[in-house]
Amino acid sequence: MRSVESSGRARRRLVTLVKEALRDLNIQLSLLNRQVGARVELRDVDFDCLEVLNRHGPLSPTALARRAGLHPATMTGVLDRLQRGGWVARERSPESGDRRAVTVRVLRERNAELFRLLSGMNTAMDGICADYTDEQLAVVADFLNRTAQAGTQATTDLATGRSPGTPG
Repeated sequence: MRSVESSGRARRRLVTLVKEALRDLNIQLSLLNRQVGARVELRDVDFDCLEVLNRHGPLSPTALARRAGLHPATMTGVLDRLQRGGWVARERSPESGDRRAVTVRVLRERNAELFRLLSGMNTAMDGICADYTDEQLAVVADFLNRTAQAGTQATTDLATGRSPGTPG
């Protein structure tokens, strides 16, 4: 019985270490993003929206607001700043019958600045990943993807007023 209790304690300790490491990672990535954003004159929210567009775009302003968890009125200001900075273009949606329908796409020319500023982190990540086997990297990728999904669900729960941890 004693070994079961000690193994349970050891597991709880490891889970706590993982959660603390994720919190530390969140802080460090936020600080890195803030430094990168400051260099290219992007607010945190603007940088986040640009990242969403880089990964999932082009998107309508409504779809972008939904993915970024922002109110559509807030999105208008974000898109105005991104467009003024030469990061995005708003284009009429040719497939839409509504002449007011717009799609937002990233202007790739500015991405080179971001890649340059993030190159130190990317190089460090390449070095870290080199220390793991393919199987270990698959486990890490699965863990991170599942953690991101849990974050998405927690965000949705809070945004819709659902109590955290209750089934949908």
